[in-house]
Amino acid sequence: MSEDTARRGDGVAGVWERVRRFPAPVTYPVALALLACAEVLLRVGSLRDNLALALLLGVCTTLPLTFVLGADRAVAVRAGAAVAVTSAGVLALTPFRALTLAGVVAQLAAVYWLGRAGAPRLSGALVLPYVVLALVSQDDVATRVTAVLVATLASAAAATGITHHVRSAALAHSATERAFADTLLAHAARGERARIARELHDVVAHHISMIAVQAETARLTTAGLPSDGATRLLAIGDTARTALTEMRRLLGVLREDADAGVTRRPQPGLRQLMELIDESRDASGSCTRLIVSGPVAALDPGIEVTAFRIVQEALTNARRHAPGAAVDVELRYTEEDLVIRVRDNGPGPPNTASNSDISHASHAADISQVPHVPDIPHIPHVADAGHGLLGMRERAATVRGTLRTGPAVGGGFLVEARLPVRAEALV
Repeated sequence: MSEDTARRGDGVAGVWERVRRFPAPVTYPVALALLACAEVLLRVGSLRDNLALALLLGVCTTLPLTFVLGADRAVAVRAGAAVAVTSAGVLALTPFRALTLAGVVAQLAAVYWLGRAGAPRLSGALVLPYVVLALVSQDDVATRVTAVLVATLASAAAATGITHHVRSAALAHSATERAFADTLLAHAARGERARIARELHDVVAHHISMIAVQAETARLTTAGLPSDGATRLLAIGDTARTALTEMRRLLGVLREDADAGVTRRPQPGLRQLMELIDESRDASGSCTRLIVSGPVAALDPGIEVTAFRIVQEALTNARRHAPGAAVDVELRYTEEDLVIRVRDNGPGPPNTASNSDISHASHAADISQVPHVPDIPHIPHVADAGHGLLGMRERAATVRGTLRTGPAVGGGFLVEARLPVRAEALV
């Protein structure tokens, strides 16, 4: 007896496992259809004359639900299936009075899933046939009560589905806004890091390199300098170079994932260019000239800042890599561009034939042949100035300009930038 019971239990469990493998959009409507047919057969006494039609209506009010359920159904498919369920339900309610409880459940599921799928108007419209049926069924109390009950429950189901859809849409919109805000903040942070790195290099490195150059120049050129003073000047230069190295490490951290091209406009402009030239001349002790040609035009503040920073960085590089060399800074205004050329008469970088990206020099850049001090030990070579050249190129690119660097014809090193004169060119 116990073995037979165990076998029956295993058989039921096996059937249940096979049923569970079917997807829910198929399983539930089929189960409702079977329940509807069972209910019709239980009511065979009242439906004897229309038994076949009642069974057909029971199936028609439940099986179309298969095309309403499921997340991958198109709204049009859901709508057609829901209309079929409602039509069959109304037809089963009157004139045949064959609407089953399973059919009512299918009707509620249909309007709920339509509202949840984003078709609130159609979901509400499917309730109207039952409302109209309740209004016109004045003499048939049973039909009227059933229609009112179905209309009330269907309205609640539709409202629940619509509420779920609205809440889901609001959550999705909020998540999209948060993702957009996070992206915007990350972009702003990268831009700010790039700006800080650029300003640190342009401003702080400029002054620290001046300290190193002045200390080395004073140590090498001051006659009768006591050994203690020379030692202290050497320590000053070493400390300045160490500070530059540490700052470059900081710049590497700031720039490692920062986007180029986002900058705020600092204050310096071309009006402060003479102060920069005088400062460079005093620091290097060599000839630094400013040459301006062409009709001077008023520039956009952002272009002025870019021009100032490019000249500042070029002068800093000249002092660092060609200490004591004469430098000419030329500003040439044309109708379309401001051409900036900063050229020194130093020895130039090694392998000039392969490293140059400038094939011609400015005819106006007349460099005074001033002897320069021999290379100062411990001062980095051109290969260490990556942030400076990169920063100049980035600044030129932000205003739609171009920048080229390389050894000049006849010796020395040349930095040439072309920046647009008109602000409209930036649009």
